[in-house]
Amino acid sequence: MLSALARALRLTAAEREHLFVLAGQAVPSAGQISDHVPAGVQRLLDRLTGTPLSVYDAAWNLITWNPLWAALFGDPPPSRGFGRNAVWWSFVAPPAGYPRAVSRRTGHHAAFVSDLRAASARYPKDAGLAALVEGLRTRSGDFAALWDSGVVGVHESLTKTVRHASVGELTLDCDFLAALGTDLRIMAFSAAEGSETAERLRLLEVIGVHALTGTGTDT
Repeated sequence: MLSALARALRLTAAEREHLFVLAGQAVPSAGQISDHVPAGVQRLLDRLTGTPLSVYDAAWNLITWNPLWAALFGDPPPSRGFGRNAVWWSFVAPPAGYPRAVSRRTGHHAAFVSDLRAASARYPKDAGLAALVEGLRTRSGDFAALWDSGVVGVHESLTKTVRHASVGELTLDCDFLAALGTDLRIMAFSAAEGSETAERLRLLEVIGVHALTGTGTDT
């Protein structure tokens, strides 16, 4: 809750730490994955209103998202457990309405595994990350095999198709961006200008998140 408040207030890292102190809570240590979104990054996200965007930490936990992302996919699951983790979605169980990649290649899975392995090396004392890896190894044979193999992968652009209850089918490019100086990963969805999907995305922006009634099925 304090982290969400810090993001809403656009606090700097120092101001965020002070907020934790004022609330009588332990300040997140340097050995834990941070969910802090710098004010400059947040302002950039705020300006990209026509692009569905979601932001994740080093373990691929969903931190924040913009209104068009919510209008496209619906509100994310509750934050308890691994319900807001993109690697969990990919290997175990995606939330209702969230699209699967048209081609779920091993390379995409390998990139997620590589990211978690790098995060584990950087944050060996992060209990949440350790629990996530253990949970994935237990629930997904594919994840366990890739983890044990030492595979290395990088994220590449994907195509995802969504059938939205209000605007119909959208075929979107999905690109992965990094905010230098942080562990943040930004997932951006876009469509070629002049395409039918681009028009439907603009219509969805007009309809807004308040008119959302559901997003339909994956393809």
